[in-house]
Amino acid sequence: MTAALMDYDEVLERFEPVLGLEVHVELSTATKMFCGCANVFGTPPNTQVCPTCLGLPGALPVLNGVAVESAMRIGLALNCSIAPWCRFARKNYFYPDMPKNFQTSQYDEPIAVNGSLAVELSGGSLFTVEIERAHMEEDTGKSLHVGGSDGRIHGASHSLLDYNRAGVPLIEVVTKPIEGAEARAPEIARAYVTALRDLLRALNVSDVRMDQGSMRCDANVSLMPRGSSTFGTRTETKNVNSLRSVERAVRYEMCRQGAVLASGGRIVQETRHFDEATASTSAGRRKETSEDYRYFPEPDLVPIAPSDDWVARLRTTLPELPWQRRARAKTEWGLSDLELRDLVNAGALDLIAATVDAGAPAAEARSWWVSYLSQQANSRGVELADLPITPAQLARVIALVAEGALTNNLARQVVDGVLAKEGEPDEIVAAHGLAVVSDDAALTAAVEQALAAAPDVAEKIRGGKVAAAGAIVGAVMKATGGQANAQRVRELVLALVSA
Repeated sequence: MTAALMDYDEVLERFEPVLGLEVHVELSTATKMFCGCANVFGTPPNTQVCPTCLGLPGALPVLNGVAVESAMRIGLALNCSIAPWCRFARKNYFYPDMPKNFQTSQYDEPIAVNGSLAVELSGGSLFTVEIERAHMEEDTGKSLHVGGSDGRIHGASHSLLDYNRAGVPLIEVVTKPIEGAEARAPEIARAYVTALRDLLRALNVSDVRMDQGSMRCDANVSLMPRGSSTFGTRTETKNVNSLRSVERAVRYEMCRQGAVLASGGRIVQETRHFDEATASTSAGRRKETSEDYRYFPEPDLVPIAPSDDWVARLRTTLPELPWQRRARAKTEWGLSDLELRDLVNAGALDLIAATVDAGAPAAEARSWWVSYLSQQANSRGVELADLPITPAQLARVIALVAEGALTNNLARQVVDGVLAKEGEPDEIVAAHGLAVVSDDAALTAAVEQALAAAPDVAEKIRGGKVAAAGAIVGAVMKATGGQANAQRVRELVLALVSA
């Protein structure tokens, strides 16, 4: 049954939207949060488990130090204060993919608090999102519901459980209530998650693959009647897994809640599911309060007390942040605001910058990423950053062209080889014999053959029509499979005709 929706403009006339965004990020540590099991995505079900992450009696947790430092670096990059003392708690609830029947998390004593993240909106304006906390916890396992039409438990004949994900290090970044967003609330939600994803990628703490669940957003939405100072009842749309869907989910909930309130109904505090196909949400379960989880301090883990020296050392490890890199790129590369925005939207800016850092000129790096490689990403249906080619590999291809070892056409063949995972650029050149032919003896023989096959063109060149040399150059390039040095071929054509 389709819910009634209020026109978006009417929602804004009658209500003020208030948002709250909770983003869960799986860390790319080698092992899980509290045990030595490998943390690798995509392995066969239940092959990365042990007594600790399965919650077997007598198994005790051991804290992952790298995960703690990653959490602190995230907090620092978000302008948070790092707590001088914090500890874990047990969040108690039953769900089949929770083998311990509780989640080890942080409750009232998180590791990072009171931060902010300024996000850029269309038109170049900035909106500052206040961060309430970033805390550490462990991920749950994964349920696979079989037999239904949409992969959910409703209508399924049975369910399978994979505990590989149980215990994977997780950071949850929670915003303070976002007020004043008004008509741009959906855009701000998307811009915030986008900026946070870029920040986490720059920190190299997570692959932030929303399509694989390593970054997920819970979008809280409520409506406050105009003139009121009391927040409305919120809903929480769970596990939204794309930037576009975050924006659509917020907009849909605003329109749905507006219709409910206008008809005299009340909003139920509940979780909701987002349907990608219909861009709508549906009811999940009634939302618990913190009292329902019966939090209490985790007795098997000691508190964490980051020293000032520890925090200061981690602060020195923060990289150039995405917005700083964009400002530098705009100046150094001479980009307009529109050009910069296009590169950011295409996911190309950081890739171009990394290619430049690897030694390539900015113009060539930009040309490759926004043209040929963007076409390859579109044809494969993947993000540009997910193509199996690194900035360093592309920089090597660009260098081979600059050295005269490859033509642009040959360079594309080498890039295709890299994308096909055939090896490094130099290995592909050698394996396929793709190097440019610059040997004068071989080129002279090819030019003489082409001139002999087209005497009329040779006469035109002798008559002063130098442009006609292009036809001979083209014939030589065809005969050599595109591997001839075109500039040298042209020089030989003119020399042989005038001899």
